[in-house]
Amino acid sequence: MFFCDYPIIRDEKDLPLYLINMGQQHCQDHITRTEGYPCPQILYCTKGSGTLLLDGKSIHIPPYTAVFMPAQYPHEYYPDSDVWDVHWIVPAGFAAENILKHFGLTKPSVFKLSETKTLEHIFRKMHDAIRSDSVFGNYRASGYLYDFLIEFYRIISGKGTSGALNTALLKAIDYINASFTEHISMDDLCAVSEVSKQYICLLFKNTLGSRPMEYIAKRRIQAAKELLTGSGKTVDEIALETGFSNASYFCKLFKRYEGITPVQFKNSE
Repeated sequence: MFFCDYPIIRDEKDLPLYLINMGQQHCQDHITRTEGYPCPQILYCTKGSGTLLLDGKSIHIPPYTAVFMPAQYPHEYYPDSDVWDVHWIVPAGFAAENILKHFGLTKPSVFKLSETKTLEHIFRKMHDAIRSDSVFGNYRASGYLYDFLIEFYRIISGKGTSGALNTALLKAIDYINASFTEHISMDDLCAVSEVSKQYICLLFKNTLGSRPMEYIAKRRIQAAKELLTGSGKTVDEIALETGFSNASYFCKLFKRYEGITPVQFKNSE
């Protein structure tokens, strides 16, 4: 199979993220780029194997391996067999660099992919959008591109790929969602997730970017924001209803995480 989609770029160039080109080749050609490629690329292999030459090193690229290549970075790659199925995408847009940076994609990198089913599904949706709609296809593909990058980051970061991690963390989150209006202790979270305090803290920090108690506070504030805009209840009533011990503490945390007071939030909606 071979295809290479080069959308006709029109107003999409004003989007924060859009697709310049994408494609798939059943047996990737020998590519030599002494001055690199003008834009950053993500490539991944599903069958066969090849070799990447980078910074004087030879890197084996087997199935379920991905490569991130920054713009204008010299490299070379070629197949090692009759089959080397390679997919690629080339993102652009005024926010592309910051998005890639946020996902840790700033330098040449090789990643082992634990699975590619969802990645392939999104890849196909981008391709189908471009081929089936010559007017809005690349707009749709731009949306799928963002999904693709999020899924790619999920896989390479290891967040959400471990069954044990998923089970423990999801049990804790489900418990918080069901019980955030009540007092929740670390012992409670450990009991429902069946892991130690140290490990549950590690899961929350690595996956959600916050400590368990901080996540609980944010979940309570999320519920409080709904009540602030959708009910006539007072701040004191909302604080108690969403699990805070008192209104003063509620207001303190609300200001810390939202940058404004609950009353200011209510008046701004």
